[in-house]
Amino acid sequence: MMSNQTPGAAARRGYLPLLLLASGATFLAVLDVTIVNLAIPDLHNDFDSADIADLSWVVTLYATLFAALLAPAGRLADVIGRRSLFIAGMGGFTLMSLLCALAPNLGLLLGARALQGASAAAMIPASLAIVLADTPPERRRAAIGQWSAASALAAAVGPSVGGVLVDQFGWRSLFLINVPFGIILLLFAGIIPRTTRPEGSRLPDLLGTLLLGTGIGLLSLGISKGSDWGWGAAATLGCLIGGALAMGLTLWRSNHHPVPAVETSLWRSRTFALANASSFFYGAALFAWLLVGVLYVTTLWHWSELKAGLAMTPGAFAATFVALYAGNLQAKYGPRFVVVSGSLILAATGLFLAFTLPDHSMFWAYWLPLGTVAGIGMGAITTGTSTAAALSVSPLRFAGATGLNQTARQVGGALGIATLATMLTDVQLTTDDFGKVYLFAGISSLLAALTGLGLVFKAAPAPAATTDPAAADAAASDRQASAASQEKAAS
Repeated sequence: MMSNQTPGAAARRGYLPLLLLASGATFLAVLDVTIVNLAIPDLHNDFDSADIADLSWVVTLYATLFAALLAPAGRLADVIGRRSLFIAGMGGFTLMSLLCALAPNLGLLLGARALQGASAAAMIPASLAIVLADTPPERRRAAIGQWSAASALAAAVGPSVGGVLVDQFGWRSLFLINVPFGIILLLFAGIIPRTTRPEGSRLPDLLGTLLLGTGIGLLSLGISKGSDWGWGAAATLGCLIGGALAMGLTLWRSNHHPVPAVETSLWRSRTFALANASSFFYGAALFAWLLVGVLYVTTLWHWSELKAGLAMTPGAFAATFVALYAGNLQAKYGPRFVVVSGSLILAATGLFLAFTLPDHSMFWAYWLPLGTVAGIGMGAITTGTSTAAALSVSPLRFAGATGLNQTARQVGGALGIATLATMLTDVQLTTDDFGKVYLFAGISSLLAALTGLGLVFKAAPAPAATTDPAAADAAASDRQASAASQEKAAS
C-alpha cells in the first residue's frame, strides 16, 4: 500500500513527470474544443436538418458543463485529493469520447458531449493542482507557463489534425482519437502522490452546482436562439431571465453555504477577481474566434476542412511559443504587462479583420500574418491570467482558485459561441456576417485589456494553521517570490 506523501517530498523526488502528466490532460481537454470546430461542416452533411445554431451546441454543451463544474471540481480536488479526481475525470472523458464517436444521431451526440465536458471539468483543476502543489515554489511560474503551453499546443495541432481526420475518416474520428491517449494517461496516473483528506472536509454544494449549470445553459440557449424565436418572445425572455436568476441564486448560496459551489471568498483578492474578469472576456473572444475562422474559410473561401485546419495552425503555434516564454516576461514586468499587451494585440487584430475580410482566398498576404499576430496575443493572455489567478492565493487553495478561473473563461466561451450562433443565422452568409463576429471578439479583447490593467501581483495570503511543514514552507517561498516580483515590476 502506498504511503501518504507531502507535496514537498514529491517536489524533491522530481516534478517533471507530474508536469508532463498534468499537461497531457490539459492538452486533451483543450484539443477537444479546437479539433471539434472542424467537425461542424461535416456534421452539417450528416445532420442536414440541423442549422449552425443547432450544431454549435456540440461546442456549447461541452463548454457549458465544463464551465459549470470547474469551480466545484476545484473544491472537490481539495476534498478527495487531486489523484482521485484526476483518475475519475480522465476515465469519464475517455469513455464519453468513445460514446461521441459511436453516437447514431445528434441527440445522443449532444448528451455524450455534455458528459465529456463534465469529465474534462474534473481533469483541469486536478491537473494544475498537481503542477502547483508538487512543483518547487521557485519553479512554479515556469511550470504554469509550460502547463499553459500545453493548451496552446492543443490549439496549434488541433486544426491541422482535425482537418486531416475529417478529410480522411469523417467527424467521428475527432472523438475516437482521444481514446488511446486517455488510456495512456490513466496508466501513468499512479505516479501522482496520494494525499490525506483534510479533517472535516465536505463535498461542494450540489444544489448550487446544479443552479450554476442551469444558469449558464439557459443564458447560452437564450442568446443562441434569440434570433430564431424573436428577442421579445416569451421563450427567449424566459431563458435569459431564468438564467440570470439561476446565476444570482448560485452566488447567493455560495455566500451563505459552508462548502459553496463557487468559492466567492477568493474574489476578495483584487488580483484574483480581475484575473477572472479578464479570463471571462478572453474566453468570449477566444471561443468565437476559433469557430468563426473555420466557418469563414470553409463557407466563403470554399476550403476543405483539411485546408482550413492547416490554415489555422501557424497562429496557434505562435500562441504555444509565446506561452512558453511568457513566464520570463512576467517575472520581469509582471502579469499586467503580459495580459494587457496580449489583449490589445488580439483586439487590434479582431477589429482589423472585422472591417477588411475579403470574399476570396488570400492566405499568404492576409490570413497567415493576421493569424500569427492573433496567436501571439492569445498565448500571452492564456499564461498571464492563469498565473495571476493561481499565485494570488495561498498554496492550500490552488485547486479551488484554478477551477474558478477556468470557469470564468469557459462561461465567457459558452456565451461567445452562443453569440456567434446568433450572428450567423442567414442562409447565405457574407463577409459582413463574419465581420460582426470578429468585431465582437475584438471588443471582448478590449474589455480583457481593461480589466487586466489592475493585475498588480501581491503576495498570497498566509494559509491557515497547518501541520504540514512543506506546505508552510511553500507558502513562505511564494510570498518571498511574489514580493521580489512586485519590486521588479515597480522598478
